[in-house]
Amino acid sequence: MSVLLALLRHASTDWNEAGRLQGQTDTDLSSAGAAAARTWRLPEPADRWKRMTSPLRRARRTAELLQPSRPATVDSRLREMSFGVWEGQTLADLRRRVGKAFLDAERRGLDFLPPGGESPRMVMARLALWAAEVQNDGQPVVAVSHKAAIRAALALATGWDMTDRAPIRLEWRALHYFAVESDGRLRLERANVPLQVAS
Repeated sequence: MSVLLALLRHASTDWNEAGRLQGQTDTDLSSAGAAAARTWRLPEPADRWKRMTSPLRRARRTAELLQPSRPATVDSRLREMSFGVWEGQTLADLRRRVGKAFLDAERRGLDFLPPGGESPRMVMARLALWAAEVQNDGQPVVAVSHKAAIRAALALATGWDMTDRAPIRLEWRALHYFAVESDGRLRLERANVPLQVAS
């Protein structure tokens, strides 16, 4: 029997707003991001599911603001992909400064590996272990995570190799539902389910 999980990207940070790669740099929500997260509400039935979050502050704070009365369990496997020495820089700066080496790295898809960082394939491996535990536990979960991590989950569920456009365009102020099958495989159930917004 499959178990559902829903992934939500954290609210905005100053680095998001500046277009900087955050990776595992432990940034906090911006004032605007925190204000937005306070208005977010999960749709039914996800509002009653178990909560989990990445250990990074921007994700933990989003989980706290989303529904303060429902504490979230921290799981390090939900953390963002590490961009190594490239964290804090913009893609435009990297393409200009690193040049061909960066463009070549981008073309590797799942094996894109920043110096000192992680590849999407590595992130997929830790997310697969986490999803298998969700399946074993048998309870549906809402987890606050990160953009590159959610893209890795999409790749895991669809077979996308990241060398071309994603099979579906993910919205980042929405829930993305996946089903974990009894054998641990991840399947995309429904993407881009809107959050409700408190008035």
